[in-house]
Amino acid sequence: MERRTFVKSAAGAVAAQGMAFAASSRVLGANDRIRVAVLGVNGRGKSHIAGFEALENVEVVTLVDPDRKIAEQRAAGFEGRYGRKPAIEQDLRRVLDDQSIDCIGIATPNHWHALAAIWGCQAGKDVYVEKPAAHSIYEGRQLVAAAKKYNRIVQHGVQLRSSVAMREGIQLLRDGIIGDIYLGRACIFKWRPSVGKRPSAAAPAHIDWTMWQGPAEEREFSTRYVHYNWHWHWDYGNGDIGNQGIHETDLMLWGLGVGLPDEVMAMGGKFLWDDDKETPETMTALLKWKKENIMGEIAVRPWSSNYEDGVRVGNIFYGSKGFMLMRTYNSYEVYFGANRDPGPKGDFGGDHYANFIKAVRSRKTSDQHGPVETAHTSSSVAHIANIALQTNRKLDFDPKTERFTNDDEANSYLGRKTYRKGFEVPENV
Repeated sequence: MERRTFVKSAAGAVAAQGMAFAASSRVLGANDRIRVAVLGVNGRGKSHIAGFEALENVEVVTLVDPDRKIAEQRAAGFEGRYGRKPAIEQDLRRVLDDQSIDCIGIATPNHWHALAAIWGCQAGKDVYVEKPAAHSIYEGRQLVAAAKKYNRIVQHGVQLRSSVAMREGIQLLRDGIIGDIYLGRACIFKWRPSVGKRPSAAAPAHIDWTMWQGPAEEREFSTRYVHYNWHWHWDYGNGDIGNQGIHETDLMLWGLGVGLPDEVMAMGGKFLWDDDKETPETMTALLKWKKENIMGEIAVRPWSSNYEDGVRVGNIFYGSKGFMLMRTYNSYEVYFGANRDPGPKGDFGGDHYANFIKAVRSRKTSDQHGPVETAHTSSSVAHIANIALQTNRKLDFDPKTERFTNDDEANSYLGRKTYRKGFEVPENV
């Protein structure tokens, strides 16, 4: 479906079917005020609000969340801090039809990311989308196509890409500071306790459960999903490798200077708790790029853990002359040889929201630090690893076709098997 038509929600939030999004592509000058709507304001959406409001000639005008209580709470806090009250909506489609809105920030659960971003492109909005940019490889490819077709700026919410230190460190890798790189290791060691077990129940009146589920298959409401633990359910999230891990898969690809891998294998599972999580607690994935003769490792650990040379969340790059540590989002350190002689280091950040707005004004994707193409590849690496885990075998992947070689079962995981009517990610964007 092109320019998605509205579909009545169970609560009757949308007045009529057949109303198409009104596309707007307002040309913005250097001094024009950019109006932003933030979609999903419970978690990362709070950072979107603060990030955009901190910029000159940028204002957040609408907050969108299917949980009306959350939206109202956030709007009250917004008014207290910024001195004006934003509009609130439960149905993101109303925002897409508002021609006065220039950009959308998407901080919804993962299963909404690609569809909301594609709809945004079709409606003439520029898009800042949280990681992962898409819930599946298919959805990521469709998002790339939509951004190209509608000439939209789509920025991936991997803020380390705008860190001055990280960019300096990557340039040092390009300049050969640690020699020939043969291995990248992504570390994802986050504290993830048991989520317990929660029953299904009737959705509260203040939550539009139809909108919350969006493209996912119909399920009964449960607090096992709302508002954070959806991350650990395949219909909505992608596990921690597809959560915090996207920052690290993105950094790995960036540092290694590679795209999608040729081979992947993975092991993992649930070893600690009998709880509602569907995705693995612990996971290790191995990747190989044949032409470049490079390996990649991704390690997910959920509980008490040592750090690896101080790296809890970040990457380690290994070369013929030494290695580079890249911690979290803003620092790097270099060590040489068997004695670990210290080399250059840096520790300073950047502003990823400002970088997005710069590209929105210039209309140059070359200004972006987190463009849609890298959004797709870094997200897809996590998906490929999850598919290897789910099929429980080594897989060969063709980066050109973005399909697994001679493996129908693995290819069946490339996209969602079914979409709810009215929320399909389109084959023709």
